[in-house]
Amino acid sequence: MTTLGTPLSPHATKVMLLGSGELGKEVLIALQRLGVETIAVDRYENAPGQQVAHHARTITMSDPSQLKALIEAERPHLVVPEIEAIATPMLEELEAAGTVRVIPTARAARLTMDREGIRVLAAETLGLPTSPYKFCNSLEELQVAIDAGIGYPCIVKPVMSSSGKGQSKIDGPADVQNAWDYAMAGGRVSHGRVIVEGFIDFDYEITQITVRAVGADGQIETHFCDPIGHVQVSGDYVESWQPHPMHPAALEKSRQIAKAVTDNLGGQGLFGVELFVKGQDVWFSEVSPRPHDTGLVTLCTQHQSEFELHARAILGLPVDTSLRNPGASAVIYGGVEAQGIVFDGVEEALRVPGTDLRLFGKPESFVKRRMGVALARAADVDTARTNAKLAASRVKPRKV
Repeated sequence: MTTLGTPLSPHATKVMLLGSGELGKEVLIALQRLGVETIAVDRYENAPGQQVAHHARTITMSDPSQLKALIEAERPHLVVPEIEAIATPMLEELEAAGTVRVIPTARAARLTMDREGIRVLAAETLGLPTSPYKFCNSLEELQVAIDAGIGYPCIVKPVMSSSGKGQSKIDGPADVQNAWDYAMAGGRVSHGRVIVEGFIDFDYEITQITVRAVGADGQIETHFCDPIGHVQVSGDYVESWQPHPMHPAALEKSRQIAKAVTDNLGGQGLFGVELFVKGQDVWFSEVSPRPHDTGLVTLCTQHQSEFELHARAILGLPVDTSLRNPGASAVIYGGVEAQGIVFDGVEEALRVPGTDLRLFGKPESFVKRRMGVALARAADVDTARTNAKLAASRVKPRKV
């Protein structure tokens, strides 16, 4: 039986988020609604989640000594990684010592923090279908891998990055140098290492949100949300919708793959499993052991959003993954390089039927930084997508 305390009391249930961007902010809000005392950690001051948490802490999360000192000082019941650039070996050490419980597990956090660990697990340990791939430590190795079998077109990604940063498609030899340079600039940590993947001629890609939660008998049960379709540009999500129509056989394969990966990673919580689909064939792409950016759409589509599902699952509470109505999301970019920007057009955006907005509160804007998202619910996905994009287009960030 789960017992929850009162925040800011000696009996508080304390949860620490490592990474407090827009996704972490929604998790923190969901936790606070359940009476949890929250600690928001990020690498910069006034991150979105730090603006709503009980406590805000700023450290270099990839520094093992800083991470250890903070966890030992705060003594949270749960540590929830929300980004990749974390000193995961230290989390494993602290978990093994019984200092803290890591969500979903410290091993899962380590394996999924870079593309190498999770791809080797999926393709070589679990034998799941994936695109052909090679890991490369230099521009020369990248060229050899392409010439020796990967071929053109192909996709190059840093082994460690987030939200598609550093990812590019190579159509021919002239693109290789630029792709390597872009990957080196886009990695969260400078590993000097990339994965190059053979291009799969897929019909579409989905996010299969998968939740491992405690059932009535005390055993872990796996739950699935309706599939989320999405559009990516340069590896970065720009719109998503739910549900995405799928052949029943492809949906079943997607869930079998998602369950195989998440069963191996273990623990409790929500996972975003990315998959390529062509007809009835499905290939594993990536998995994040946390809410997924494309899942922002669940804020307007599900009875419990992916953030509420994550909060409930990690606390050992029942979950409900059912769909309420079709919906869509569309990204609002900063468009300018500035601090403390303002947003015009919010009223006009919210006049679009069935829409809502989330403005994330990031203290600094970049041209291609995700500063908000428009959400739209409708009777069908096509209408929702049209309305979400219309609402997003009406929001105009600008310098003061």
